[in-house]
Amino acid sequence: MIQVIISGCNGHMGAVVEEICAADPEVSVAAGFDIAEGGRHDFPVFSDPEQYTGPVDTVIDFSNPSALTKLLQFCRDRCAGVVLATTGYSPEQLEEIEKASSEIPVFRSANLSLGINVLAELVKKAAPLLDGYDIEIVERHHNRKLDAPSGTALMLAEAAASASGRDDTVCTFGRSEKRQARDPREIGISSVRGGTIVGDHEVLFCGRDEVISLSHHASSREIFASGAVRAAKFLAGKGPGLYSMEDLVAESLDPSS
Repeated sequence: MIQVIISGCNGHMGAVVEEICAADPEVSVAAGFDIAEGGRHDFPVFSDPEQYTGPVDTVIDFSNPSALTKLLQFCRDRCAGVVLATTGYSPEQLEEIEKASSEIPVFRSANLSLGINVLAELVKKAAPLLDGYDIEIVERHHNRKLDAPSGTALMLAEAAASASGRDDTVCTFGRSEKRQARDPREIGISSVRGGTIVGDHEVLFCGRDEVISLSHHASSREIFASGAVRAAKFLAGKGPGLYSMEDLVAESLDPSS
């Protein structure tokens, strides 16, 4: 059984991870890390990773970028893997993550939803087959989201560009400021912000007299917690390295890889 520690266990996402682990016979939550008090758990909770001396295979982190350094050091000391589900890392912290991956297995992805990453793989397969089609991406999120376009939309654009061999691809974010015909090298990305939309992404391949649409709809943020638990199970037995959902999907498609 995989021994998991939930970092940020008193937060909303930490609670969802706890529920998913409780229903999974392959996973057991050994402990939790959180500087905030609160929450009732069937496992001990520590404010500092150094306080924990029990077993651990993988840490799932849904906390804060400020916790990164201590968390990576804990995982190094214990030869444990870590799933980084937190966002907002600085360039210096990304370098820190890269360095840690030379010693321990580190899992980090732009989006932990299995469905989104399957969508990206489908986009990669469709792009070279639909050569010459215009590619447009529409992403929709709740009205509190600060960044636009979403990181996932950019990930899908990169998937389309790399698979189609478009080295000169230009991403266009809205067309209100220019009055000209669409450049065939463009991948257009449109952002919608409103209400409580968790996250919708649609990739359109627009050809002569036809449109092919590939899309993903997120009903709740629980899909990211579910993806994090999948990632923790994926890391079991893995050596040092920087892994992503792309690796998880590839292994799912070809278990022998």
